[in-house]
Amino acid sequence: MPYSVHAITCGARIAMLTETKFSLQQFDTKDLESVIEINRTCLPENYASFFFMDTFQNCPSAFRVAQVGTQTVGYIMCRIEHGFSDIKRLKFVRKGHIISIAVMPEYRRAGIASELVKQALNALQEMKADECYLEVREANETAIKLYEKLKFSLARRVSHYYADGAEALVMVVTLDGNDLSSQSQV
Repeated sequence: MPYSVHAITCGARIAMLTETKFSLQQFDTKDLESVIEINRTCLPENYASFFFMDTFQNCPSAFRVAQVGTQTVGYIMCRIEHGFSDIKRLKFVRKGHIISIAVMPEYRRAGIASELVKQALNALQEMKADECYLEVREANETAIKLYEKLKFSLARRVSHYYADGAEALVMVVTLDGNDLSSQSQV
């Protein structure tokens, strides 16, 4: 019965991933090659090495990597910006921007992305950001669900945001007095 074998295989894979032990730490220049490889493997938007380094130099505490053993399997990079709030209309605020987040396919659904986002939000809050936003492809339902569980909400849509013409959803979360460590587990 192929169905039963498939169900057992899938169940074992999910069990293995949920038991994956990983650690998160601040990006270090020795992580650059791994982060670039993760970016190229996981995302159609690829950045030059100088972009990663510039982002790190400007916002080091919100550039995090995930490791399983000695292998880097995910990252998140952010920056601080100033602009009009996506939450409080006509108010000029300090904003965190999640530029990029990626986890290698074989390590997804193990809670890594959720923890990367939480740590980045905490770092941005410590840097006195009032809110944080990100762009996500409208078709990326898994990521959208993750962000919603972390209290992000839709701020607006941007047509033709991506190079392939895909639409982006801009999602935002407030950081004012938010206890990010107690947000729901994903």
